[in-house]
Amino acid sequence: MDASGAGDSVRSATVEDTEKTPRPPFPKIELHVHLEATVRPETLLEIARRNDFALPADTPEGIRELYRYRNFDHFIEVWILTTNALQTADDFRQVVVDYAAEAARHGAVYVEGIFSPIERTWRGVSWDDLFSGYCDGAREALELHGVEVLLTPDVTRAAPVEDGFELVRRATKYKERGIVGIGLGGEEALHPPEKFTDVFALVRDEGFGSVPHAGEVAGPESVRGAIDALHADRVRHGIRAVEDPGLLEELAERRVVLDVTPLSNLRTGVVASLEKHQLPELVAAGIPCTVSTDDPEMFDTDLTREYDAALSIGIDPKILYEAGVEGALCSDDTRARLRQIGEAYDWSAISGAPISPRSRQRFSKNTAAQIEPS
Repeated sequence: MDASGAGDSVRSATVEDTEKTPRPPFPKIELHVHLEATVRPETLLEIARRNDFALPADTPEGIRELYRYRNFDHFIEVWILTTNALQTADDFRQVVVDYAAEAARHGAVYVEGIFSPIERTWRGVSWDDLFSGYCDGAREALELHGVEVLLTPDVTRAAPVEDGFELVRRATKYKERGIVGIGLGGEEALHPPEKFTDVFALVRDEGFGSVPHAGEVAGPESVRGAIDALHADRVRHGIRAVEDPGLLEELAERRVVLDVTPLSNLRTGVVASLEKHQLPELVAAGIPCTVSTDDPEMFDTDLTREYDAALSIGIDPKILYEAGVEGALCSDDTRARLRQIGEAYDWSAISGAPISPRSRQRFSKNTAAQIEPS
């Protein structure tokens, strides 16, 4: 989620409460990551200096301290200062290339990245700088790191509907450069999917995939709106669908892939603990689910730790990978390549429950204080 999608609460993200495993990375597909939230403190400082943009801290340690959120308003402040520092096509290019290197380190073989152009244009950044920068980064990511990165810009829920139309029109110019879908992100509880029904009709007409956020802060009605009004090909999050058995059946029957982010959900207070996460129930209902990082730098997570969290609550990583192959908005050739990677890997070699009960308990303890917005 981005800052405007933080919902009714956010919990403090700590640096020391997650563990990494020594196991070599296995192949992963990531379909839900906000590229603006992948910027490392060192990179943020570099970009800010380049753009003569003032930050409230001048060391990596100081930036990391900013991610220890005091309250909801502080979370919004951190998101704004991070995204406001990104101003040029080269900034956007660098963000994609750097995250591709990070994702590859964790075994990613394919990534669909999200960016929020409407918010940037409100602050004077040109549409062409945004799209060309991210698209250039995706091309370079493949050349340098061997990770195919395709792009799915988000319509901002709080934006006027006309801004959504403008985003889709701009995206069509970059369709051959890796823009494959259009998402919907932001304040889910305040702006239901139906607001953008006509925008997503244009999304379909232009041949883009529909990949809205829904069912994270708002309940199953948000998920139903996403699949009925926006004709979602995938739903980012979707975990609140468990509250409606009929909706669970429909998602399974329609093979709607859900892009789930366990540790992000824990950080934002959507779930109280990993043991209470809805992912096992969704999988048991026959719904294809993927696992992603959402906002990795903002919430001190990475692709390895997200998968470790899923494994620790009994999820088979092979079915997560297969759901990624099914849900990816890629070409037939790429899908065949991804399927071949999955079929060639010995999934039985992955040990289960890589996160100990003590570590899972620490997740809950370190995110225990829910902070209400002022």
